[in-house]
Amino acid sequence: MSRALIIAEAGVNHNGDAALAKEMIACAAECGADMIKFQTFVPGRMVAASAQKAGYQRQATGGAESQLEMLKRLILPAGAYPKLKEACARHGIGFLSTPFDLESVAFLESIGMGLWKVPSGEITNLPYLIRIARTNKPVILSTGMSTMKEVADAVDILRAHGADGITLLHCTTEYPAPYEDVNLRAMVALRDRFGLPAGYSDHTQGIEIPIAAAALGAAVIEKHFTLDRHMPGPDHMASLEPGELAAMVRGIRKVEAAMGTGEKAPSPSEAKNLAVVRKSIVAACPIKKGEAFTEANLCAKRPGTGVSPMRWYEVLGKKAKRDYMEDELIEL
Repeated sequence: MSRALIIAEAGVNHNGDAALAKEMIACAAECGADMIKFQTFVPGRMVAASAQKAGYQRQATGGAESQLEMLKRLILPAGAYPKLKEACARHGIGFLSTPFDLESVAFLESIGMGLWKVPSGEITNLPYLIRIARTNKPVILSTGMSTMKEVADAVDILRAHGADGITLLHCTTEYPAPYEDVNLRAMVALRDRFGLPAGYSDHTQGIEIPIAAAALGAAVIEKHFTLDRHMPGPDHMASLEPGELAAMVRGIRKVEAAMGTGEKAPSPSEAKNLAVVRKSIVAACPIKKGEAFTEANLCAKRPGTGVSPMRWYEVLGKKAKRDYMEDELIEL
């Protein structure tokens, strides 16, 4: 089984502070994530002035300001991104950022973005999908809030305009997502329907569901994280703290190691226990040479170094070739 690409979603949990974003890079690398992902947007290009906050955003940040006003507080300056890429290289973790508008696509392309992550909200944005696809780079497409038809339309657009490989992410776009709404089998359905790698972008609380996704063969697993869940901001409360992120990564890697090949055969670690745990046919009582083996004078006991009890009826009726003491292994 191949390893899932684990993306630690920093998102806007840096609160617009480039120094905090660098701390998050070091943390994600230490926790074992493969990539860290930020979000790149021009607030006025992303939302209209009249756009209201989502319910979870109002709960986390209050309802006085608009979504546009909130986003203006959460952007990183353009000059921070090359430095964040350099920090990722130093820490040995991949750099990724999701663009939320065409201007941000162009900017990230200019600094050498080699892989695109399309957020769920852009899956029906035709000009955006075409612009992404025309860079001829791989695309990870989140599918939150989508029907299978909408996913198919987006995949067709990306393929038609040159996307170099597509990975689909099942996602439930709620923060936090209720467990009963996760529908993790939809990840498998996406993989089967499109014949593409499929993974999971998780918004549930805790680490159990991403680990379950790994057991189902997720190609990518994405999870929000924060340095401190009590920091101000819209996404902190639905994010993992560093210790939890590290535990999730360990759990995913353990599950992947445990999945194996699917072939049923003794593993190297258990093979040495065969002789100890299995049984052999032994004398249930003293048996004289020439005496017939019977149900009464034979039984099965450990160790399993002698004649297997699976040959029980082959042994019955044969005559002992020598004397046996109780518990001696029978020989044929």
